[in-house]
Formats: sequence, C-alpha cells, structure tokens
Amino acid sequence: MGDGRGIAAASGGGGGANNRPAWLQQYDLVGKIGEGTYGLVFLAKTKLLKSCIAIKKFKQSKDGDGVSPTAIREIMLLREISHENVVKLVNVHINHADMSLYLAFDYAEHDLYEIIRHHREKLNHSINQYTVKSLLWQLLNGLNYLHSNWIIHRDLKPSNILVMGEGDEQGVVKIADFGLARIYQAPLKPLSENGVVVTIWYRAPELLLGGKHYTSAVDMWAVGCIFAELLTLKPLFQGVEVKGTPNPFQVDQLDKIFKVLGHPTPEKWPTLVNLPHWHNDQQHIQGHKYDNPCLHSYVHLPPKSPAYDLLSKMLEYDPRKRITAAQALEHEYFRIDPLPGRNALVPTQPVEKIVNYPARPVDTSTDFEGTTSIQPPQSVSSGNVVAGSVAASQVVPSRGVPRPIPLVGMQRVPPASMAAFNIASQGGIGALNPGGLPLQRGAAAQAHSQQLRRKDPGMGMQNTGYPQQKRRF
Repeated sequence: MGDGRGIAAASGGGGGANNRPAWLQQYDLVGKIGEGTYGLVFLAKTKLLKSCIAIKKFKQSKDGDGVSPTAIREIMLLREISHENVVKLVNVHINHADMSLYLAFDYAEHDLYEIIRHHREKLNHSINQYTVKSLLWQLLNGLNYLHSNWIIHRDLKPSNILVMGEGDEQGVVKIADFGLARIYQAPLKPLSENGVVVTIWYRAPELLLGGKHYTSAVDMWAVGCIFAELLTLKPLFQGVEVKGTPNPFQVDQLDKIFKVLGHPTPEKWPTLVNLPHWHNDQQHIQGHKYDNPCLHSYVHLPPKSPAYDLLSKMLEYDPRKRITAAQALEHEYFRIDPLPGRNALVPTQPVEKIVNYPARPVDTSTDFEGTTSIQPPQSVSSGNVVAGSVAASQVVPSRGVPRPIPLVGMQRVPPASMAAFNIASQGGIGALNPGGLPLQRGAAAQAHSQQLRRKDPGMGMQNTGYPQQKRRF
C-alpha cells in the first residue's frame, strides 16, 4: 500500500498547491465519477505515467471525531483479500488537517449499471448471450472467493459491479464498494443489529421480513436480481421504498416479489413463520394473492432452459435452499454455448457486433472539497492510459480475441488476519499515516477471530476455472 500512488486536487481547487500534502501534489484530478452515502468517488491521473486511478473520499464520521467505522471496515477487508474479480485497493491516504480519508483503487471504465442503461436507452436491444454469461460467471467467481473467506458483501447491485476497459484486463469484472461488507463466521450478535443492508430492489425476502440472522444467501438473491436485469435491461423487483425508517419491512417491495414468484409458503420455506414481519404483519403482506407466478414470462426465458433453472435457484425463497456461488459456477448454464470468457466485452461469435460502450461520465466541475468551478461536465477521453484505465469513448477500440482466465485457486485468508475491527478501539485512529495505516484491534475482535467457523454448504469449494468443455479460446 505504500507504492506512492494517490490523488491530487484540481488546479484552482482546495487552496494553493503549496498547501497540499506531498502525496497529493503527485496527481491531477480529472473529476467526480460518483457519489454515495459514504462519500465521493473521483478519477485522477498520475502526473508521471498519466495512469488512471479511482479515488474514494470518505465523509467524516457523524460524530465528527475521526474516520468513520464504515471506512475502517472497508480498509480492513480490502487489505486482506486479493482476487481478479474483486476490486484492488492500491493505497490509503489521510489528510490529518480534517481527518478526511482517501482510498485509491485501480480504475474501471465501465459498470453494469451503465452497460445496461446503454443497451436500454441507446441501442434498444438486449445484451448478447456471451457477454451476459461472462459477466455473470465472473461475478459469481469473485463472490465465491468472498464467501469462501466468510465475507458477505451486502450491497450487490449493477452500479457496484465494475468492468475493466482497455488493457490486459479488458472485460474483467470487479466487485466493488465494500462499505457494507463484513465477516460473518460465528457472529457474536444478530446481523440485523447492523441495520438495513442491500439496496431495496436487490434485497432478499428474509431481510425484508426482518430476519435476525442471515448468511451469504442474501448476496445470491442480489445476483439473481442482477442476472434478470442483464437479460431484460430493467430491474426485476422495482418496489417503492419508504424512506426514513430503520425498519427493513417494505410492503411494496415484497408485493413486487410475490407478484413474480408467488407467495411463499411454510411448506416450501419452513422458517418463514419465524420471521417477525411475516408473523406480525400478515394483513399487509398476504392481502394480495398471486396464484400464478410467471418468472419465465418476465425474463423471457423458456421454463426448461438452463438459464431459467439457474435464475430460479438464485431466487429461491428459502435461503437454506438457495444456490451458492460455488454451486452456481458448476451449473449447466455455463457449460453450453456460448461459453463464458475472461473478456466479457468481446463476443466469441464473429457475426455478433462489438459494442463500443462509452466511458463512465466524469463531472469535471467538482474538486475534492466538493466545490465547483466553471468547467462543464464531460466524458473522459484519454489515449494515454495503462492497463485497466480509461479509454477514449469516441474511438472504436481494436479488440482482440478473448483470452482464457488462469485457473484461480481459492486460498482462504488466515483467520487471524481477517479479524473484525473493533470499533471500541477507534481511539487510536488519529495515529494513522498514509503509508502504513496501523489499525488497532481490540480484545473482542481477537476473540472473534478465534471462534470456530460454521459449516456452510458450498463454502470453500475450489474453483476449477472456466468450463473446459468445447472451449473457444
């Protein structure tokens, strides 16, 4: 993490250059590429190599006394994990003047949200089968790695699934945004105490019904929703969220799910009766009966097709029966033509047209302090980039033949290194430095890492790489 890569404020923004930290002066800000609950995301370039990097700036904690627990959690996880289909944390920087924290990542030119929107609003046609299958396989591959290391993401949605642009990693999927992720082996307390998780359209029914405990199955429900969205170019369960309440119960979202999948029953989901909101709110959630579920008609798939079989297993009501990421990777869907490939953006069939996806829009009017200049927003266009960085959106790139992915061993992270950060020990956060970031771990966190791991069906299964049958590479 001490490789010197980082960020820099734009000219004229955030005070004079001489007042900026030394690490900040090594980089040039291009503009803002995103904004979320926890802060802003910027695109910057190294002054020396002109390579692109994504910078996530965290807002201060609500108490105003240092770095937020969300930032600590994300740093602790990303420092210990490494996988081709998980975003790479390059460096961590802190501004001691205002305790603002910056996380530097390799920049990905695309995300699934923009890819889906491009097909829906610009091209008006579906994503080709090869690209859908390759995007989904790589998403599951990264998720299998996380789950094998007992990490739940808890915020999977199209905008958090990145896709690399021009370079050696072109078309490679990266799971991003670990602000809600956490380790879940032998939890010391119910996970429901963490508050509401997962964006509503991708939230599993056990969460909506107030389940006290949940597992990695909540991620697989979200993957099912993403899979359906890749097929149809629109969210499958597009409920209206009631804002401003910590209560996970969202009646309209549940109604949207029931309309497509039918009402769950205790016969098919035995633990349903134990969920607080199913038991206490029967009048609202069982008021409308949908007796003829028709998922296949919503996603335009034949009921007996492998794609429909995989999707229906991802959207299984009972989380204990829901397919795992490891099991999904072995599904028949990935063993029939077209086979998935490492470069999801290049179809294997010569007759299929290559889609020139535009780069994510960049707002060049915003600097690191959140103030604005007179520069108008624009799309990134750069012909001087490195692997995995921004490519000119106006130029049709020359795309090569998809290359096979190297076989990925699912090595578990040692339990001690994956210990959960103890928020009670946050008092030492002021001692952070940009190079080392020594974070304290309290006694409770150490005890947490010593507990035996629970058995979870499918966890720890070794990924054998892309399907070997009829390979086209």
